[in-house]
Amino acid sequence: MTTNSNSEKLVLVTGGSGFIAVHCMLQLLKAGYQVRTTVRSLTREPDVRAMLKEGGIEAGERLSFIAAELGSDTNWVEAVTGCTYVLHVASPTPLNEYKHEDEMIIPAREGVLRVLRGARDTGVKRVVLTSAVGAIIYGHKPQTIPFTEKDWTITTGDVPAYQKSKTLAERAAWDFIKKEGGELELSVVNPVGVLGPVLGSDYSHSIHFLQNMMEGKMPGCPKVNSSYVDVRDVADLHLRAMTDPAAKGQRFIATAGESIWMVEVAKILKQNMGAMAEKVNVKELPNTLVRIAALTNPLAKAIIPFLSKVMNTTNEKAVSLLGWAPRSTSEAIMATAESLIRLGIVK
Repeated sequence: MTTNSNSEKLVLVTGGSGFIAVHCMLQLLKAGYQVRTTVRSLTREPDVRAMLKEGGIEAGERLSFIAAELGSDTNWVEAVTGCTYVLHVASPTPLNEYKHEDEMIIPAREGVLRVLRGARDTGVKRVVLTSAVGAIIYGHKPQTIPFTEKDWTITTGDVPAYQKSKTLAERAAWDFIKKEGGELELSVVNPVGVLGPVLGSDYSHSIHFLQNMMEGKMPGCPKVNSSYVDVRDVADLHLRAMTDPAAKGQRFIATAGESIWMVEVAKILKQNMGAMAEKVNVKELPNTLVRIAALTNPLAKAIIPFLSKVMNTTNEKAVSLLGWAPRSTSEAIMATAESLIRLGIVK
């Protein structure tokens, strides 16, 4: 429902061409807000508007664009000026080819601090930071109980660079708020693997593996356990964290429910997608086979640390505190598959 009170409020969404950011903008525009978004280059404006249109919204003049990069001070103060809220969704994407982990860590951490400083100095009420479950579940001994918002990734261990960057950026954000945040409020959303309707060429790395499954590029399913969530519910949680007084100073895991094994994802596709899932392989690969493949295949190597580990998380906090009601894991998987087919990404 559009209300006049929202139409006078401007919300900045950083990283506007990204999968989560576009869905956040869709819901903000539907709720009547004015939206400003940062992109690395203004040449992305037509792409972003096209993705919003695919999602059912012609944004028109209610959406404006500004060029800003996480690694530079340019335009960040201009970007946050006049905004009531900021959704800081932008983060360096996982790089496969990097010489040092600092290539991801420094822009992630410095980018967060640029946004928070600008927000504090221009009178923004609250920033919602998109962190990740990667800032919660890594570096721990195997455990059967679900991870909660009280858990933090232990970065001294063997933690992948992307997850380390998310952890250190979120830590830096909380430290900033505590020591020099002034009146500025912070809430954090920590999504698990993000699935859901694809609107264009930008989508999450979790969706690439689903695409590979449907295109028959996976010889089987490694014994990897993950939680998933629909991007529409991630966006909904961002909006709740933005306005609900109970969200101030809190972090929230965005997960649809119990974690599942990759072979279960394959079976959900097989059972529901008919002929479109004929290339999906539902056999589970033995760990030894994955370890052998890892000697020559960088993708196989990347999943070695996760073999046979239960990565369960709970959404209890977001549900009880903010009234969040996410779709089921299988609904998120199906929505992803259907959109990949509809847009012709999976032939």
